[in-house]
Amino acid sequence: MFRPHLATLQSLFLKSLQDETSTRVRIAALKAVGSFVEFVHDRDEVVMVRELIPSILNVSRQCLANGDEEVAVIAFEIFDELVESPAPLLGSFVVSIVQFSLEVSSSENLETNTRHQAIQIISWLAKYKPKSLVKHKLVVPILQVMCPLLAEASHGDDDDDDLSADRAAAEVIDTMAVNLPRKLVFPPVLEFASIGYQNPNPKYREASVMALGVVSEGCFELMKNKLEDVLRIVLEALKDPEQLVRGAASFALGQFAEHLQPEIVTYYESVLPCILNSIGDASEEVQEKSYYALAAFCENMGEEILPFLGPLMGRLLEALQNNSRNLQETCMSAIGSVAAAAEQAFIPYAEKVLEMMKNFLVLIQDEDLRARARAIELVGIVAMAVGRARMEPILPPFIEAAISGFTLDFSELREYTHGFFSNIAEIMNGGFSQYLPHVVPLAFSSCNLDDGSAVDIDESDGDESVYGFGEVSTDDEAHDERRVRNISIRTGVLDEKAAATQALGLFALHTKSSFIPYFEETMKILTKHAGYFHEDVRLQAIIALKNVLIATESVFPGSNELSAESKHVLDTLMNIYIRTMNEDDDKEVVAQTCTNLAEIIKSSTYVAIESYVPRLVESTLVLLREESACQQLESDSDVDENDAEHDEVLMDAVSDLLPAFARCLVYRFEPVLDRFFQPLMKFAKASRPSEDRTMVVACLAEVAQEMGGPIAKYIDKLMPLVLKELSSSEATNRRNAAFCVGELCKNGGEAALRYYGDILRGLYPLFGEFEVDDAVRDNAAGAVARMIMVQPQSIPLNQVLPVLLKALPLKDDLQESDAVYGCLCNLIGSSKSEVLCLVPEVLRVFGQVIVSPAESPEVKARIGMAFCHLVSLYGDQIHPIMNSLPSQHANALAALLTRS
Repeated sequence: MFRPHLATLQSLFLKSLQDETSTRVRIAALKAVGSFVEFVHDRDEVVMVRELIPSILNVSRQCLANGDEEVAVIAFEIFDELVESPAPLLGSFVVSIVQFSLEVSSSENLETNTRHQAIQIISWLAKYKPKSLVKHKLVVPILQVMCPLLAEASHGDDDDDDLSADRAAAEVIDTMAVNLPRKLVFPPVLEFASIGYQNPNPKYREASVMALGVVSEGCFELMKNKLEDVLRIVLEALKDPEQLVRGAASFALGQFAEHLQPEIVTYYESVLPCILNSIGDASEEVQEKSYYALAAFCENMGEEILPFLGPLMGRLLEALQNNSRNLQETCMSAIGSVAAAAEQAFIPYAEKVLEMMKNFLVLIQDEDLRARARAIELVGIVAMAVGRARMEPILPPFIEAAISGFTLDFSELREYTHGFFSNIAEIMNGGFSQYLPHVVPLAFSSCNLDDGSAVDIDESDGDESVYGFGEVSTDDEAHDERRVRNISIRTGVLDEKAAATQALGLFALHTKSSFIPYFEETMKILTKHAGYFHEDVRLQAIIALKNVLIATESVFPGSNELSAESKHVLDTLMNIYIRTMNEDDDKEVVAQTCTNLAEIIKSSTYVAIESYVPRLVESTLVLLREESACQQLESDSDVDENDAEHDEVLMDAVSDLLPAFARCLVYRFEPVLDRFFQPLMKFAKASRPSEDRTMVVACLAEVAQEMGGPIAKYIDKLMPLVLKELSSSEATNRRNAAFCVGELCKNGGEAALRYYGDILRGLYPLFGEFEVDDAVRDNAAGAVARMIMVQPQSIPLNQVLPVLLKALPLKDDLQESDAVYGCLCNLIGSSKSEVLCLVPEVLRVFGQVIVSPAESPEVKARIGMAFCHLVSLYGDQIHPIMNSLPSQHANALAALLTRS
């Protein structure tokens, strides 16, 4: 009805916003513009809205100057609509909007809610229009305001905590770190932290470590490279005399432990003692955050935790008995991480922990149910650590307590209990079948729960619906009350649904035929949840579908082709996965879909997936071209593609599909690679981040490995890239390049031969003292070995073998063992003079490989045959060499002769 009159209305609004004679008219026009925005779609209408922005800003400034903040807030509601609109409504006016928002954000004399609205606009821009912020060089100016806001003391009562400037600023910085180029976000934050942590004002010291913790998720790669610097700041802050600084440091350390894996674990000798000390802090808040840090840090540890196990468990068990419920909950989380890291070494503590958990599993008061939830979760983790044999005899009372918890109306308890059942199914396998009639209906019930969506009345001042701001937001940020004012989602139910969905897939995977009665209903639920509105539930449905497929293929094996039951599940799965690749807007869900698909394709025959191949190829192309729904972030930016960052996890998962296709399609893959090649090589441009280039190199190395000879036609296009990557400053890039060059030489035939000289020159520095990464050296050794095996006459063995032997045995990447030791054994078997003159070095290497528990029996068997051949050639001349070896190595080699 209004559309034909939009031009007239725009002219009226523009005139009214500029009316100098009446403040009431300007305010009324400002309110009316909010309703106008929702009708804007085409280009002409976009221009109309943009022309209004300067006047909106002027009216807002006047209202703020006159103390009329409630009206000025309407401007932020309008900007909110502009930011979220799919139409490119902002254009270059994003600069003015950001400047105005920053002015309001930093004005301490304004109301908390007004400032919060201004800060939130920055957050929405970072989330929905990140390229615009980059294009107009607004990232650093925003951070220069937001970082100091972290140091602002909160005012007012606790009800305003979620609106406080420091919390809102932390949310903005987090959003920027996740959505904007890391190279633009991290340096200003690190500079702020490096200066601020020495500030005499404790709020600035707190802000400094808080900022580092907040950006660790989004800037994890850059932070890993600066880990020593940022850890120094945070560990120093853990000793600060002020509680608020120590609390922030504990939080930051927990964030590091969660997001900077696995690199941070290498610092366990300095980090764990600091956390142990913080657990005993006088402040309960610091203790709680320290338990969180401990839980996150230990989660990815292995045997490194063993020297600390006694002191840790002593402190944790004491805390579990003598603290408040809140601290007991975080303490149980920490014990769970310690148990998962220690595995069998946790057995001495398991009995006491499980006995203590029984006290929590009978709690029924509302305020105690979260502790009960943590307790049932911990029982499941301890069960995974100690194994079936120790757990099965004592399991029934824990199962009974877990099931009884479903009579209590607490979603989090049900969520954690589904996780407990999943863990027990994993350790019990078929033994869990006896519990299926009891637990599967509980999972079905949780999956079919009403998610609780409901219209909610906004309790803030003013009737905003009059101004046309009644639309339901699509955002579910935890700290943004205004964005969820019109919809209330019981987020606990979402987590419960996700946990129950995961459980169904694991029940099927581990109980196989016993799960047959539940297959049909499970597939209905997974099909529905794969299209659910929340990404966490969709993610678990995607994972569970693959588990059900594995179970179905096990229960209903086909002879030469899929059984009808397996075909039905595969049809459903493929249709859902292909739709997800194209239409799902969440990158994590799409990445998991691609990962699952790669595994399914690799393990399938061509006949099984033939009918899906055309659609799978097209969907993969869409992702490589960055044209899928999850890759469409905004429409009003013309940032060059070379400056655009993508989700590395997503593109790594997409690139995994190519070698999977190569393995399954065999000779049919060559025309498919022709279509993939150019979209993939776009990521290898020199202007792209190093992570992109190494993704391409790793992908094509695996493609060459699977494809074989046909890769030769691409050698001339690939070799310059791979040779350049051998000298990259990033160890991962050098490692992948070394692996790739070896596979290209192995499979590239004559096309690769002409590059041998350049390749050897490129690999040589990777064997030198300046190469600090063992995995790089191992892959370089693998490359040389492959070159020797396919073209021994083209390699100067007398120069190359001494360098190769000096780098052995392999220290990190034992997947190179077959190639490296196989090459040496072949040379010995052929009695090559170049290797026979190096027998002492060869036996030094062989002795270490034979005693290594990490090496495979197959590799050791080949070495045994080669050693016997050497003995047959040299007889007693071997004895002096054997006597020079460590006795363990010499004895192991001598034993090979006895066995032969």
